[in-house]
Amino acid sequence: MFLLNAPITAVREVARGMFVVTMGAPEIAAAVRAGQFVNLGWAGVFLRRPFSVYRTDGDRIEVVLKAVGRGTTQLLAMRQGDVISCLGPLGHGFDLAAGPRAAVLVSGGLGVAPMPLAAKEARALGMRVTWVHGARNSDELCSESAGDEVIWATDDGSRGIAGTAVAAAPDGDVVLACGPNRMLAAVASRWPQALVAVETYMGCGTGVCLGCAVPLSGGGYDRACKEGPVYRAADIDWTALPSHLSYAITA
Repeated sequence: MFLLNAPITAVREVARGMFVVTMGAPEIAAAVRAGQFVNLGWAGVFLRRPFSVYRTDGDRIEVVLKAVGRGTTQLLAMRQGDVISCLGPLGHGFDLAAGPRAAVLVSGGLGVAPMPLAAKEARALGMRVTWVHGARNSDELCSESAGDEVIWATDDGSRGIAGTAVAAAPDGDVVLACGPNRMLAAVASRWPQALVAVETYMGCGTGVCLGCAVPLSGGGYDRACKEGPVYRAADIDWTALPSHLSYAITA
């Protein structure tokens, strides 16, 4: 884990209201694995904000977000050269094993966050990657795709398959998923062995505050920031996890 002063180098829009922020963080870029996150702090916010690492490029990392509250609005108002306090990499990411297998990545909305890095790692292990991404309409689909094959799904049918990403996805040897918890519950019903990146409200990001409790199907709780955020889908008690939350909560 590293604590860095990370200068912003670029901001780009990849869907309506969805932005990718690039920052210099060489130690984190070298160490991060798909599904891990960083906890970011900047002037004007009391608690750090958790963001999955979207991509790495040399000494830089990227995160994806929407302006859904005061904090993320402030972050997106920052300019090139402004510095963010960046703590990471944090959490337990996707565990992938080498082999000529088919990997299916399923994401909804901001759940696109860990998928480019997951696709890169899966390909490096010899897997063929199919990425299925869903949103309410075509304007909200991420314009940057990852995978050997890309399948789009929209609730209104404006692009790709009409319906959910879960319904549109083929079966695979390995299934990775990220998105709203309601979507992940559907993933668990179809693929109990899938690896899913979940989110709950988070304070410290380091396992101290116990504010990110995830209810387990076998009883008890885990900390999303330490034992997670990636779990086997069947291990989560989806009935006890708020269905409206989505990965990379930003406030």
